[in-house]
Amino acid sequence: QIHFEILRGHSDAVSSCHFCFEDTKILSCSYDRTVKLWDVEKGFPIQIFEEEHTAPISECNLTPDDRRVVTSSYDSTVKAWDMETGKMLWTVEHQGIVTSCNISCDGRYVVSGSDKGNSMCVFDAVSATVVSRIQGHHRSTITRCCFHPDNQRVTSVSYDKTIKLWDMTTRSTSITINEGHSNAISDCCFTSDGRYLCTASWDRSLKIWDIKTEEFRCHEPVSLSQGHEGSVSSCLFSQDASLVVSGGYDKTIALWDAEAGSKKLSLKGHWGWVTDVAISKNKKWILSASKDSTLRLWNIEKMDHTASVTESRKPRGSKIAQCEECEKPFLCLQRSDSEVMPRCVFCRLSAPG
Repeated sequence: QIHFEILRGHSDAVSSCHFCFEDTKILSCSYDRTVKLWDVEKGFPIQIFEEEHTAPISECNLTPDDRRVVTSSYDSTVKAWDMETGKMLWTVEHQGIVTSCNISCDGRYVVSGSDKGNSMCVFDAVSATVVSRIQGHHRSTITRCCFHPDNQRVTSVSYDKTIKLWDMTTRSTSITINEGHSNAISDCCFTSDGRYLCTASWDRSLKIWDIKTEEFRCHEPVSLSQGHEGSVSSCLFSQDASLVVSGGYDKTIALWDAEAGSKKLSLKGHWGWVTDVAISKNKKWILSASKDSTLRLWNIEKMDHTASVTESRKPRGSKIAQCEECEKPFLCLQRSDSEVMPRCVFCRLSAPG
């Protein structure tokens, strides 16, 4: 069994969560209009940022130096807070609700996505001076926007099912992917080296795109599917890019082997949609946020010894077929190039011999 802890403190849906301060703290924000900093060891909030937003907070992010928090809200604002004092530093007004915000890896810029004109805004993280405003960037609401690790490009995804990379130097869209998903795209994230981009969609799948080589122009991206029974809400790579963690509207969290494109583990326990996920740098912990007003901290340090992970690694090279007797799935175990031994997982126990 995977051990987990429930973190209670928000009074409404938790919309965003992150590990910070070398995995010793957790940052979260909620529809209850507050941002909380949690102590992982103690399991309760040690600092609360509140009484500034007047509507649900859609996302929160921490600067690389852990000194400032940036939040976006349905009250049409993006705000910056001083982590030490809890004081608000600046506010940037938008014309529509702000669905997403992100900070560049060098801490210099903030990007936000708004539903008014399906636009993005890039501004200086210290002075809040607007650098660029990109109107009509998508045909529908932007669900998530984030910086490429090179700090010069911004990717965005939308209800319109498209993925776009916008270049800050040329002030133009450098990559557009129109055919990646068959439904709204809810989230996106880069590997730390910027080579791969992962997207999560309401079509129940995740896709991994090689942005560096643009191999997706002639080959299909890696597809992570059959991990969620409903729309996928969120995704994140581990620091070393070996794992992808995803959250879904089926109230579960899935952990994937990024290279093999296979699911390693499924975590169940939330009684509401999983809205966001995170994974610690040492890959020992998964963090999940939910519409059920809680966060959950899952210890996956010994996950390779759990029954589900052990079972998933067993039938390598196997395929799912159907039993002619009971019409349920069975495993075709390939013993050699010429020998296939079908065994029904349901009726084989009662089969002769």
